[in-house]
Amino acid sequence: MERFVFFGGKGGVGKTTVSCAYGYKCANAGLRTLVVSTDPAHSVSDVFDQGFDDDPAPVEGVDGLDAMEIDPDDEVQRHLSEIREGLSEQVSAAMVNEINRQLEMSHGTPGAYEAALFDAFVGVMREEGEPYDRVVFDTAPTGSTLRLLGLPEFLGDWIDRLMYKRRQSIDLFEKAAIGDREARRMMDGDPVLARLQKRKEFFEYAGEALREDAAFFLVLNPDQLSVNETGRAIEAFADRDLTVRGLVANKLTPEPDDDENGRGARYLRDRVATERERIEQVEEGFEPPLLATIESRTREVRGDLLAEVAAELDVEPAEPERA
Repeated sequence: MERFVFFGGKGGVGKTTVSCAYGYKCANAGLRTLVVSTDPAHSVSDVFDQGFDDDPAPVEGVDGLDAMEIDPDDEVQRHLSEIREGLSEQVSAAMVNEINRQLEMSHGTPGAYEAALFDAFVGVMREEGEPYDRVVFDTAPTGSTLRLLGLPEFLGDWIDRLMYKRRQSIDLFEKAAIGDREARRMMDGDPVLARLQKRKEFFEYAGEALREDAAFFLVLNPDQLSVNETGRAIEAFADRDLTVRGLVANKLTPEPDDDENGRGARYLRDRVATERERIEQVEEGFEPPLLATIESRTREVRGDLLAEVAAELDVEPAEPERA
């Protein structure tokens, strides 16, 4: 198993429960594990019944397990502040106010949100995750996660175009030097090119890590809407050259005992029969294997119930190879 494990899926299918259960399973297997929430709903705190922020903190009562929750709003502010500081050093004082105004306007845009969140979770992979044997990501609903995972290629190409334009601009300035006049800009040591090169290396690391050192699992419920979205997600992952390793069916209805024949029991049997059809559809129609079927509990999954769910997850926590 790779160091970085992502659990995705439609909103409300139980990604957080499965992510936390897998983190619990890895920690019990002796792996130092970090569970990271990139979902704005932030239910990791609810599962472990303690608060977390953007710094890893030990999960009480579980040796070797830490957790953290990335706050998207805080990340957007931090992201924009870094951009503001970097640009302020490279433009004239007259442009600083205009830059600040444009950045404030961009604060609430989806692009700013996703770029900041992308930087945050790649930063975890690159820095915060270093001491851990396994880093488990509880992701946002599928659409948002797929957009984030597609950013390395998209932004990498964008950075390449910006670097090309910057080199053209510097080349023109250098050629404009006449006689004893020195060029106003030099290619070597240009701070803009240096910053763009740093971002390019960041995106290259992200793309390589996601392709080579990450495993992706999708969580679904046994209903047609969830099954359909899972099928589309598998195709979308393939379009990004990412492979879905396996599927987890969550919130299955428990079957009543044979001697129960009341209205509730008949309802449950009908529901179980329908859910079995959906499970067969998943097993026969999708290439990634179905690795676990987890029944619904009568109360929230935490504490001893989390251990039960972890036991039902047939996703091995084998230790990853470290370079």
